[in-house]
Amino acid sequence: MKTRIIELKNVDFSYNHHAILKDVNMTVYANDFIAIIGPNGGGKTTLLKLMLGLLPAGHGSIRIIGEKPKKVSHRIGYVPQNVNANKNFPISVMDVVLMGCLKSGRLLTHPTKSDRISAKEALEKMEMLKHHKRRIGELSGGQRQRVFIARALAGKPEILFLDEPTASVDTHGQTELYSLLKELNKNVTILVVSHDLMVVSSYVKTVICVNQCVHQHDAAEMTQEMLDMAYQCPVELIAHGLPHRVLGDH
Repeated sequence: MKTRIIELKNVDFSYNHHAILKDVNMTVYANDFIAIIGPNGGGKTTLLKLMLGLLPAGHGSIRIIGEKPKKVSHRIGYVPQNVNANKNFPISVMDVVLMGCLKSGRLLTHPTKSDRISAKEALEKMEMLKHHKRRIGELSGGQRQRVFIARALAGKPEILFLDEPTASVDTHGQTELYSLLKELNKNVTILVVSHDLMVVSSYVKTVICVNQCVHQHDAAEMTQEMLDMAYQCPVELIAHGLPHRVLGDH
């Protein structure tokens, strides 16, 4: 029997009296790998922040591992959109990842032996351990993104949220990153916001379309109905060797 790990029931969210999300009902099961797709401004990032407890729902209930989001924040990893690092700031890759070991209510102290073991394990999973002494600013965009995911993994989360993780990564780096996420998915439930529709057919198990309303599709196959609902403009997915998009007249 599948284990329910995330449940949203009749959730609404508005900002300045403008509806962002309406009557959201969705269920996520343990070890699912979900792509959240939809147009800009459709509510994808807002949906993530509601599940993280960073925003309060205007109506409805949200349960993560059976609890309110803030109660289980230590069991969730999060890589936000546009994580920027000051390239001149003298902080090492290892120091960045160790930040993920800090728990709510724990005073800022020297990292423990256990923290360092967790950080090394997370870097190894992301194939970045050999760079642990380098400054974060010396890395490429794809390498930095791996480090930030390692930071989220250092706390040993059961759920991992990623918001546009490949936005600053080249095509080769995107493929490598999603291959690593697929491996992580054996033990961690993953939800990723993405505009890259190729990812849907290649890696994920479930698709959630967000455009104020939320539609959950328990299959990775993209359909024309899903594309029309999510983007509200003519989009056709073509696959002959390499999947790509064709945009019709808007």
